[in-house]
Amino acid sequence: MEMKLTIKRVPTVVSNYQEEGAAAADRPRGGCGRDCLGDCCLPDSKLPLYAFKASPKKSSLEKDASGADFFVNLLLGLWEDRMARGLFRYDVTACETKVIPGNLGFVAQLNEGRHLKKRPTEFRVDRVLQPFDAAKFNFTKVGQEEVLFQFENGGDDDSFFVMNTPICTADHAPNVVAINVSPIEYGHVLLIPRVLDRLPQRIDQESLLLALHMTAEAASPYFRLGYNSLGAFATINHLHFQAYYLTVPFPVEKAATKRIFLAEGVMDSGVKVSKLMNYPVRGLVFEGGNSLNDLANMVSSACIWLQDNNVPYNVLISDCGKKIFLFPQCYAEKQALGEVSQELLDTQVNPAVWEISGHIVLKRRSDYDEASEASAWRLLAEVSLSDERFEEVKAYIFDAAGLVQSDKEEGGEEEDATYTPVTIAPPAVAEGCLVLQ
Repeated sequence: MEMKLTIKRVPTVVSNYQEEGAAAADRPRGGCGRDCLGDCCLPDSKLPLYAFKASPKKSSLEKDASGADFFVNLLLGLWEDRMARGLFRYDVTACETKVIPGNLGFVAQLNEGRHLKKRPTEFRVDRVLQPFDAAKFNFTKVGQEEVLFQFENGGDDDSFFVMNTPICTADHAPNVVAINVSPIEYGHVLLIPRVLDRLPQRIDQESLLLALHMTAEAASPYFRLGYNSLGAFATINHLHFQAYYLTVPFPVEKAATKRIFLAEGVMDSGVKVSKLMNYPVRGLVFEGGNSLNDLANMVSSACIWLQDNNVPYNVLISDCGKKIFLFPQCYAEKQALGEVSQELLDTQVNPAVWEISGHIVLKRRSDYDEASEASAWRLLAEVSLSDERFEEVKAYIFDAAGLVQSDKEEGGEEEDATYTPVTIAPPAVAEGCLVLQ
C-alpha cells in the first residue's frame, strides 16, 4: 500500500487575496469587479510592460552608458510604491538583520510578523508533481494592484519599458512580476510565467530561461532569483519563482566548489559543472555557457529528472544569471517521518531556497539572539541528502542532461578542480538596503 506523507502546513500568505478562500474559483467571465489576474479581468486590462533583451550580453556585469541599473531601479521603485500604498503585511525593512560571525557569514533575519497571518491547510509532501487545483489559492486571484509589470521578450537587442499597455494573449499568456505581500527582504517579488495558463509548480526549459533573463536584466550580483519545488517548501502549486535584493554575498556564493570535469564531446555548451565543498547542504553548481539557452537547457534537464523521479529540490540563480545552484533535499520527508529533532522543529524554520543559500529567516527573538554558524549548520545539515544518495542522484542527473564525467576529476589539475570565489565589493546603494555587521 502506498504511504502518504502529510504534515500540517501553514503557508506564508504571498498575496492579499490568498485568504479569501476558494469561493471565487470559477467566476463567470466579463469581469469579477476585482481587477484580478484571471480570465475574467486580465485580457481586457492594461499593465506596465518590461520588454527584455532577446540576447543579453555574455557578461551581464559589463555596464554601459545605457544604464544597466535600470531594471533594478525600476523594480525597486515600483516595489516601494506598493509599500507606500500599504499593500504589504508588515515593513520588512524594519526587521533586524545581521551577519553571523564565522567562515561563511550566514545572514540571520528576525521576522516575527511573517508567520502571524496564515491559513491552515493540508499539504502533501511526498509528491513533487501535483496537478493544478483551481479551487485552491493561485495567482489568477491576485489583484492587479500587486503586479509591477509584464515581463516579455522584446525580440531585440535593447530592453524597454512601457508604463501602460494592453495585455497581449495572442501568442501566449502573459508573464507577470508581482509583489510578495509577506516579503523576506527588500524588493521581494514573484515571477509568474504565463499566469493564465495555470501551470503547476514544475520547471521546464522555457520557464527557467525566463528566470535567467530576469536575473540577466537586473545585472546585479545582489539580485538573486530562487525556486522551491513542492516537497521543498513551495507553498503554492502555481508556477512561480521568487527574487529579492540583498547587498551582501550569500554564504553559498562564498563556499568552495570542486570542478567536475566532463568528457570533451559533451562540453560544446560551455557550461561548467561543480559540486559544493564544505557546505552543510550538498549541491551542484552550473555556470557559464555560450548562451542563456545553453545554461537553461542543461539545468532544466536536471530539474525535470528530479521532478519526474519525485526528488524535492531548490534552485538559486546567482551572478546575473550566469550561475545556478541546484539542491536536491529531504527535510520535509524527514519532518513527516519524525526524524527531525524537536529543537529544530521549534524554530519553525522551513529551509527553502533562501535558507539553504544562507539567508535564514528566524521567527523567535531567542533564536535570533543566539544564532551562530554552528546552529545554522545544524539546521541545514538536516536538509541535505546523504553523500551516498547525493552521488546516486548526481549520476541520474548527469545521464538526463547528457553529461559524461571525465576521469580527469579523480586526479587531474587540482588547481583547476577546487576554488573559492572572490567576494564582490558591494556597489553604492541606498543605506536602507544594506546589512550592517
